[in-house]
Amino acid sequence: MVEAFKLASKQVDARLVLLGNFATDDPEGEEIFHSLCACRDERILILTSGDDTALVNALQTRAAVVLQKSLREGFGLTVAEAMWKSRAVIGGNVGGIRYQIEDGVDGFLVSSKEETAERIVQLLKDEKLREEMGRKARETVRKEFLLTRYAEEYLDLFGAFG
Repeated sequence: MVEAFKLASKQVDARLVLLGNFATDDPEGEEIFHSLCACRDERILILTSGDDTALVNALQTRAAVVLQKSLREGFGLTVAEAMWKSRAVIGGNVGGIRYQIEDGVDGFLVSSKEETAERIVQLLKDEKLREEMGRKARETVRKEFLLTRYAEEYLDLFGAFG
């Protein structure tokens, strides 16, 4: 993600905020954290208080674009949260994220740092596209991922037996 951001930042003025928790029991966690810290500059901010829900909410609400460039992922809660906040999301074309984002409609699915950089630039340069994707993203979450949808399906199922 950092490499993609650096490519994109050659074409657009942007800031990257990395927010997350670093598991102390992960043998690679400390090494990854230090490698991220080495990338820090005036346009890359690293925050380690990913369990602060108010901060997560504030960042997602104010972000022009949300990136979730996982290499493996089940259901991406970060993706759904950002989509619900009407944010354009760029997600890794992996796992559950593929079922959350309809590529080119309510976000973008990417597989490389070059493709990620292209989509960052595209969204940052095109406010109308960002807003349209954000609007569609919220609608996708409303239709597909809210508890009310599942309640309706259970009621339909129970009704089918009656």
